[in-house]
Amino acid sequence: MVFKSTVAFVAVVTLAFFSSAPQAEAHSWADCIDWKFKDPKKPSWNDDGGRCIGYARRYPVSLNMPFGTQDKIYRYFQQDADPRVAIPCSNRGDGYGSNETRANPVSEAYGGKFGRMTVTTVGDTLCVRWPAKNHAIPQYLIDRYVQINLSPVRNGKDITQVDLLKNTVAKLDFANCMPGADIDHKACGGCFKVPRRAPGTYLLQWRWMLNQGQWYSSCADIKITQ
Repeated sequence: MVFKSTVAFVAVVTLAFFSSAPQAEAHSWADCIDWKFKDPKKPSWNDDGGRCIGYARRYPVSLNMPFGTQDKIYRYFQQDADPRVAIPCSNRGDGYGSNETRANPVSEAYGGKFGRMTVTTVGDTLCVRWPAKNHAIPQYLIDRYVQINLSPVRNGKDITQVDLLKNTVAKLDFANCMPGADIDHKACGGCFKVPRRAPGTYLLQWRWMLNQGQWYSSCADIKITQ
């Protein structure tokens, strides 16, 4: 009887713990590629603290989704652990992820029901935003970061993940988030300077490591004008 009572007690406590714990809807993704603060002296990633003027490929702005929620085909995409075979951008094949393959022409992935493409210049500051999705908490913060890779396109196609890793231009703190109790929908972000590049259209990859070797990516085209 003592054994059964102990098991019952553990089961009740375990159920209560998981019932009360915040539940994340998904892993994270790039919500905005070019976020402009309303007040640069008081930077805020919250919706009322700025606006987005550049998005990932085929980002469904027409759906007017609340921050940190997703469209029906999901935004997050987990890559293969081996960069030699990993797809840099979701093709809506294995796993979740909106179709972020390169459009031909590039403009077909932007405008209308999709968000605008990012247009920037060398030396400009790009600020990228993402939702915390329950992961900006202590047990996830050891060596967890967002990697920004920026590379030209070859022969009208995205380059391989191995080649992208040779073009890392920034590492951002994933847990740079706004304060608040809702750890699933906290707004987070980071900024970096656009490095010297020739004018043209480039692939920008937002790549986030949740666990060691477990990467999620979002892809965007950005046009560098000078």
